[in-house]
Amino acid sequence: MKIVRYRFKENIAYGLIEGEEIREIRGDVFGEFTVEARIKGVKEVDLLAPCVPGKIVAVGLNYRDHAEEIGAKIPDEPLLFLKPSTAVIGPGEKIIYPRMSSRVDYEGELGVVIAKMTRAVSLESVKDHILGYVCFNDVTARNIQKKDKQWTRAKGFDTFAPLGPWIVTDLNPHHLKLETFLKGDLKQSSNTENLIFDCYQLVSFISQVMTLMPGDVIATGTPSGIGPMAVGDRVDVVIEGIGTLTNFVAEG
Repeated sequence: MKIVRYRFKENIAYGLIEGEEIREIRGDVFGEFTVEARIKGVKEVDLLAPCVPGKIVAVGLNYRDHAEEIGAKIPDEPLLFLKPSTAVIGPGEKIIYPRMSSRVDYEGELGVVIAKMTRAVSLESVKDHILGYVCFNDVTARNIQKKDKQWTRAKGFDTFAPLGPWIVTDLNPHHLKLETFLKGDLKQSSNTENLIFDCYQLVSFISQVMTLMPGDVIATGTPSGIGPMAVGDRVDVVIEGIGTLTNFVAEG
């Protein structure tokens, strides 16, 4: 199923998207819920980020071709960093180009949405702790990343974590085509089978470090082809089985 979060007039709700229609969810999408008979058209609502993560745990250098692209050593363990929840935006929202940055890059990625409290989970049990998957854009102020030598500021600006357009459940994450387009031109093209550490390995590994909570997101890494965006650009992250996350870059 496809879980969406949306605004209708002054109300924010979760729903299941079926074609061009949304059926409202009553209850907790991370627990027990029912699906209402009431239907709204997708064009009647504003789609929001499909979850509100307490934290985003991102993974660096998790595609071999990307590590080679920037001349970095293949990591022996997942390289983790955090993006703040305040960086989250949804489909169609604007990525704000910070005035203190001279280069802002797109990084198309597969995002994993956690279903329930996850602590020290075994690899064999990981699947039960995943609600579903989203498109994710790990927007990065590249010049600041190089300057700071650590990634918090470069990755943490407001609007630097677009995700959506919905959460897809019951999806095999291991063989999904991933593409990123800038102004309609293909810039990144890979498959999640090329991940150094796959989704299940990442959830298990991260849960040995920190407790993951319902709605938290793991950004699994980006393939080769990263590059800069400019004010006015449109960026699309397209993942097989999920859909397209579209955002535009705006001046800060």
